Amino acid sequence: MLDLRLIREQPDFVKAEIAKLNTTAPIDEILALDERRRSMLTEVETLKAQLNAGSRETGKKAAGEERDAHIAAMRALGDTISHLDAAAGEVDRELHALLLTVPNLPSPDAPVGVDESDNVVTETWGEQRRFDFMPKPHWEIMEALDIVDFERGVKVSGSRFYFLKGLGARLQRAMITWMLDLRIEQGYEEVYPPYIVREEALVGTGNLPKFADTLFKDREEGMWMIPTAEVPVTNMYREEIIDGSLLPINHCAYSACFRNEKASAGRDVRGIKRGFQFDKIEMVKFVAPEESNNEHMKLVNDAAETLRRLGIPYRHLEICTGDLSFVASRKIDLEAWAPGSEEWFEVSSCSNFRDYQARRANIRFRPAEGARVQFVHTLNGSGLGMPRTLAAVIENYQEEDGSVVIPEVLRPYMGGIERISPRT
Repeated sequence: MLDLRLIREQPDFVKAEIAKLNTTAPIDEILALDERRRSMLTEVETLKAQLNAGSRETGKKAAGEERDAHIAAMRALGDTISHLDAAAGEVDRELHALLLTVPNLPSPDAPVGVDESDNVVTETWGEQRRFDFMPKPHWEIMEALDIVDFERGVKVSGSRFYFLKGLGARLQRAMITWMLDLRIEQGYEEVYPPYIVREEALVGTGNLPKFADTLFKDREEGMWMIPTAEVPVTNMYREEIIDGSLLPINHCAYSACFRNEKASAGRDVRGIKRGFQFDKIEMVKFVAPEESNNEHMKLVNDAAETLRRLGIPYRHLEICTGDLSFVASRKIDLEAWAPGSEEWFEVSSCSNFRDYQARRANIRFRPAEGARVQFVHTLNGSGLGMPRTLAAVIENYQEEDGSVVIPEVLRPYMGGIERISPRT
């Protein structure tokens, strides 16, 4: 959520920044409601002052018609105040609802662009492997190795679901455990979050109200399945004032994630690249505003270290203003090279939200004893998203005989297994 004072004092600036996002927001409606609310509050305060003064006069009046008339007038004034208070409260709720529809403003560091075609590759790492054979996409390799079952996944749950089997399931589990251990090595505290949250948690991270159609909901209980561990982990500190000496707070979490995203046509939905359910390691940071930019770069590097240790070529993609998410001020994606699919798989999005989520969730900190409280800056990034990272490992480590070599860093987590080979 944006600071209402910023909208009130610099509306043209806010409109111009939102225009960079290739979208619109109800800034004029917000200003009109804000003016109406402040006018009503001023009127209420004036009437309350009159009521207080009149109440003091009541005791000075002698019993009789004049005193009775005065008391009746004060009661009527009190009723007027109550009605105005209720009306002001309704306007305040309308104003808050509108503020929730305003996206975050882009960082000056985000390149200005219209859509994903204007995203900028800023860095690459690693050499793409040269194969002596035609590399296959992961779904062909996995099916041949009998470590995935798409058909039974569809039978049980519908399209875009699958079973991982045998060493395929074990490899994913190994990767999850190794990634969590790496995050701990990097200074993150692991948490295991709830997978179902209340509505206000999703409002706090900016998923609601805008993206309700992409989420799964228990409509009877009014609870929501998480689209990412970012939601519960960020809301751990909802409505709290954090001791500033504890910042930065770094958490990591494994979770299953559930998103009702519409499928894209063609090869984008082949294999395990995109599904309604997937596993992910999340990194979430709560930092002081002055450390926000530095912590963002640390976050990106921590995620990238995963790919470096796996030996998978990757690139940094600076997301332009027209492709930024609703809540991110700046976002850098990491894309892993997948030689069989011949494309770059997004395996991590590292975002700096500045104080946008903190305002929605009311997460503040006190820099020092007696100091004024401030909103923290929140950041999050995937460390990493499992289906695509698993697919990238499969494709980069495939051999001509159809086997897949296990990356060295994962072998201790696989009980020493060095290769997944075709069954004979």
